[in-house]
Amino acid sequence: MSQSYLIKNVNIVNEGAIYKGSVGITDGKIDKIYTTSSPSEKEYDSIIDGTKKYLFPGIIDDHVHFREPGLTHKADISSETKAAVAGGITSYMEMPNTIPQATTQSLLEEKYALASQKSLANYSFYFGATNDNIQEVLHTDPTKVCGIKVFMGASTGNMLVDNITTLNNIFSQCKMLIAVHAEDEETIKRNTLKAKEKYGEEPPFSVHKEIRSSEACYLSSALAVEIAKKHNTRLHLLHISTSKELELLDNTVSLSEKKITGEACVHHLWFSEADYKDKQWRIKWNPAIKSSTDRNNLLIGLLINKLDVIATDHAPHLEIEKQKTYFKAPSGGPSIQHSLVAMLDLFHNNKISLEKIVEKMCHAPAEIFSIKNRGFIREGYEADLVMIDLAKPWTVTKDNILSKCGWSPFEGHTFKSTITHTFVNGNLIYNNGIFNEEIKGKRLIFNK
Repeated sequence: MSQSYLIKNVNIVNEGAIYKGSVGITDGKIDKIYTTSSPSEKEYDSIIDGTKKYLFPGIIDDHVHFREPGLTHKADISSETKAAVAGGITSYMEMPNTIPQATTQSLLEEKYALASQKSLANYSFYFGATNDNIQEVLHTDPTKVCGIKVFMGASTGNMLVDNITTLNNIFSQCKMLIAVHAEDEETIKRNTLKAKEKYGEEPPFSVHKEIRSSEACYLSSALAVEIAKKHNTRLHLLHISTSKELELLDNTVSLSEKKITGEACVHHLWFSEADYKDKQWRIKWNPAIKSSTDRNNLLIGLLINKLDVIATDHAPHLEIEKQKTYFKAPSGGPSIQHSLVAMLDLFHNNKISLEKIVEKMCHAPAEIFSIKNRGFIREGYEADLVMIDLAKPWTVTKDNILSKCGWSPFEGHTFKSTITHTFVNGNLIYNNGIFNEEIKGKRLIFNK
């Protein structure tokens, strides 16, 4: 039997409200939420005082790249889930562009087997669609797999699905959620040629927003939405990066009624084109970080519920790989350890509420993916919880970065808030810098 805990006198942030209370954890689940009555402390093995702190449901990140198998010199499941739980992330969904790619059911299950031995957080893995594996796609179990990933723009891993007939087949036949990376490849190729004509082989990193332009994003996202509407497909648009793409999303219906949902990533909410001068390779992501207007409108899109989820697209590469000229530097970077505290800085700057952060990082991912008994602080739910000290600043340095790649675009920044405790399935996995690496996370189950 697992240890029981009582988190007492804490500010609970859940389902649109903030209220003081206590939360009991027994057998891995939230057994009691005390708001009016006082808990009996003797009923619990361990008491944690949450005075002046805030309790969130565990963060669910629906978009990460942990690089295992095949790319473990950059990152692996152990290292990245350690960074995750230190950042308050208790569940994640990982992408299929590993080596080998998760494009058959047997290869997908091999990733699940690895995670069962190595992952400190709860996990699910997307099945990867290609131009010729439709039958494998259709054999994916929707109760055990988060979704199907389609790269409608080439990115790390060369899994581009560019055949319109294939896209129609996948969107029409697959009854699961389809998550897409949407950038128009022909537009990117044309823009690349223009950039080489203008700058040669070593352009400034700011050219990234011109090559992977707003037009490239909109054309591909619009095509995905068009095909999805044609076939009534459940579509999830990943890492929306432009103002114009918000036109494709609807906020006139509730989340449970939406057939098309959208994700914003922390780096697109934090950085803008002005940061390329100083950050250079550190902020080269696909899709590109764009203008401050785009950044500001993405935040508005979250506040008015056109965008539904905040995620990371955590995608580490080693510094030695990134510290190259523009065309040779890979896209992607680490962020999972810092995503929640970055959003909390936006709260401190009066740009978003705590309730909205919880909605977009906990409740909405659970609802969009129909995750069983997670994403909310409710009695009977799995005890995935994160406790935060909003008044304890800390500075990101090489010494406190946990991702295996050893760097962060946030290096040198002082965050205003600190994650103090992270519970995964009722187990205290992270406690003020100390990890319990003996207990592993669980495979996510979906109500589908």
